[in-house]
Amino acid sequence: MVEPRRDVLKLCHDWLSVQEVVDAVSSASCGATSLFIGTTREDVLNGRKVIGLEYEAYEPMAQSEFRKLCDVIRERWPSVTHVCVHHRLGWVKVGEASVVMAISSPHRHDGQQAMQQAVEQLKARLPVWKKEVYDSQEASWKENAECPWASNHKQ
Repeated sequence: MVEPRRDVLKLCHDWLSVQEVVDAVSSASCGATSLFIGTTREDVLNGRKVIGLEYEAYEPMAQSEFRKLCDVIRERWPSVTHVCVHHRLGWVKVGEASVVMAISSPHRHDGQQAMQQAVEQLKARLPVWKKEVYDSQEASWKENAECPWASNHKQ
């Protein structure tokens, strides 16, 4: 019996649970769970220290883009069974998780490759925006270099 695919995107203002994301992709038919945790890092830019990030999203479009992302992943890696992404919105201080993603697959190779692609595409396609907040109380909206419309887009 083939297990139905499960794809979950959760945008929330709450603390992210790694275990909840892992549990969402768990499957008896899968021997591998690939996991990515993106955390807010402390950076110093132009003499200002980043103390946190503020995230906003357009949820209906985010859900649509997530479904497209899952379709692309499965087209390239058909063995991928489940995909789960939890992304924080609102204030995320340095050291806290901004995004947790897990992918399950029967074998590690496909899951790890799919994860690499998924993280890159998530940053490029998901309509989630971040604003860096500095110790000077200044803030700046940041452009993801992965986005095709970004002025510093990487090919």
